[in-house]
Amino acid sequence: MLEKKCSEFISELETSAPVPGGGSASALVAALGIALGSMVGELTIGKKDYAEYEAEVSNLLYRSKELTEEFKAAVNADVEAFKPLAVAFKMPNASDEEKAAREEAIQAGLAAAADAPLHLAELCVKALRVLDSYSLVGNKLAISDAGTGAAICEAALKGAKLNVMVNVNMMKDPELKKTYKNKIDALVDTGVHLAAITYARVEKSI
Repeated sequence: MLEKKCSEFISELETSAPVPGGGSASALVAALGIALGSMVGELTIGKKDYAEYEAEVSNLLYRSKELTEEFKAAVNADVEAFKPLAVAFKMPNASDEEKAAREEAIQAGLAAAADAPLHLAELCVKALRVLDSYSLVGNKLAISDAGTGAAICEAALKGAKLNVMVNVNMMKDPELKKTYKNKIDALVDTGVHLAAITYARVEKSI
């Protein structure tokens, strides 16, 4: 998926094809957001005015570049996670046996389809923590990129939540639904709070 040109990826999103969809788009957006953090790090490392933060920024750079790769992998992971569910929806359901088999396959597919954006949400929160740190110790001339990255990763996080819930809401098991909902709600609450702090700090400093 990532080998495509940006224009090709956008064009595919415009079609009726089920993938790539919101999960993949959110993962790609998050990759862009944390890449902006790495940009702040690259513009900070080695600068004498920020020598006291050299070790911290070096660590942040390692983490942000690692997250970029994880987000890139998440673009394809979302596509792959949806495939079993897509197959399940197309299963025959004329007889009672076929209906039962189809429903079982759908329920199994829903869990897999929800896991991918849930993992993406976890990555987004990690990225927002890194971006917040960049906003504290990064080059002031590039600090707006840390704030922009935080805004982007917050949007990706919210997109991930919608892609979790669209699958969770079709689940039959109430306890499983509750587990997924609690996990994604906690992640979004944490991430939105982090993003607000980072954005406000950056806005105040520019």
